[in-house]
Amino acid sequence: MEEALHIIGHVLEHSIADTLYLIPFLLITYLAMEWLEHKTGGKTEAAIQRAGAAGPFIGAVVGVVPQCGFSAAAATLWAGRVITLGTLFAVFLSTSDEMLPIFLAEQVPLVVILKILGVKIIIGMVMGFLVDAGLRIARRIDMPLHIHDLCEQEHCHCHDGEGDIFKSAVKHTLQVTIFVFIITLVLNGVLEVVGEDVIGEFLGANPVLAVFGAALVGLVPNCAASIVVAQLYVEGVLSSGAMLAGLLVSAGVGLLVLFRTNRHVKENLAIVAGLYATGVIWGLLANALGIVF
Repeated sequence: MEEALHIIGHVLEHSIADTLYLIPFLLITYLAMEWLEHKTGGKTEAAIQRAGAAGPFIGAVVGVVPQCGFSAAAATLWAGRVITLGTLFAVFLSTSDEMLPIFLAEQVPLVVILKILGVKIIIGMVMGFLVDAGLRIARRIDMPLHIHDLCEQEHCHCHDGEGDIFKSAVKHTLQVTIFVFIITLVLNGVLEVVGEDVIGEFLGANPVLAVFGAALVGLVPNCAASIVVAQLYVEGVLSSGAMLAGLLVSAGVGLLVLFRTNRHVKENLAIVAGLYATGVIWGLLANALGIVF
């Protein structure tokens, strides 16, 4: 009983910590979107869309910053169609989440860390531009959606009458935060019970299967996923390819925010499948070329 209470307390503590730091990112993002919608009208939105072609470049660079707050913000922005799908991919693929703190704590050589971050940025940019190019060819890149459409999805009535920018942003932030906390609580509970040792044995069983397995673990929308992948790489359990596959898809809670803010489930599943395929392909390629960081 005492052990069970300890596990519950540990899971609850980490779940609260994992969720709380997201609030500033979400609130600022929603405030910015509300301001665009209320104050600037179509001209600013048109300017953002015209600048969207460079989105994957900017997204890949910004996304590499530790923690997954930017991936959560990017998911929200894409749900409002403020950024392109390619930009979202670039952010998700380059996001470092907890990788960098783990590498620094384990005293991984700086040159190795910079190589890994550089590769993630480049892959994020390349895949982001490819996604946007593919959508342009299919003539599906310009699908206008605005913040008030998100409000209608949430039935929050925050745009009734004149509306209040801050009040509306707070409502959206609270809705997403509660959703993320509940899912994070469940995931942390599962990971606490399963244990890192079991995951390590699973990923280290076969070099090729390890790439597929690491990418699958990386998709878990929780910072623990990137911690496990980074730690197992440092310990020599994972190859460079498997590590790359797992960390490329480690968008953290950005995926949770995506599913919460974008109600088109098929689109979300397609994005997840695309992320997984991207991680696996680049991971297998790294192994085939014998790349070692």
